[in-house]
Amino acid sequence: MTATASVTRSRAVRRGQWLTWATLGYNCLEGLLSVGAGLVAGSVALIGFGVDSFIEVTASVAAIWRLRLDADAHRRGFAERRALRVIGWCFLALATYVAVDATRSLIGRAAPDESLLGIVIAVVSLFMMPLLARAKRNVATVLASRAIRAEARQTDICMYLSAILLGGLGLNAAGGWWWADPIAALGMVPFIAWEGREALRGRAACDDCVDGGAA
Repeated sequence: MTATASVTRSRAVRRGQWLTWATLGYNCLEGLLSVGAGLVAGSVALIGFGVDSFIEVTASVAAIWRLRLDADAHRRGFAERRALRVIGWCFLALATYVAVDATRSLIGRAAPDESLLGIVIAVVSLFMMPLLARAKRNVATVLASRAIRAEARQTDICMYLSAILLGGLGLNAAGGWWWADPIAALGMVPFIAWEGREALRGRAACDDCVDGGAA
């Protein structure tokens, strides 16, 4: 590796660490507010969104660990594979939780109350998450890291969940369509589960990456 490439890689690692710590802090706050607002409103989708935030925290911790070991070429491949598996299991844990809780809500015909705080949280996340995800994908490309790319996909999914959540809460608030909330939650499941499976197979959407172990 040339000196210029080494410097570029080091800068990418520092940027990745900063972005991942920022994501971790935001998701802690988002998770607490979302779960609290969801419990008050009885919103399955909002609680699921909050749980996703805490699952994303786990994924971010795995990504930070991966980045800390980047300078060690001998341990980098091991960290890459382990972090990718942790993130994959995080995807599957989220898919399972949302599927079970939303199904239970549909069967029980649980109608959530309106949640202005939930709508505000969804709007803020809808604008913030794409910026973080795009920046982390750039880092993943420089480092040729599937694990960092998968963690960026977690951030992308937070954006998608924000849009689904906003639609469900909005329909409930505007038209009293109680079923829109759990249906919105169930709409999250197939995509999240697919991402988890791909991550566990080492195939996290990595269009521009090669095997992180070889980086």
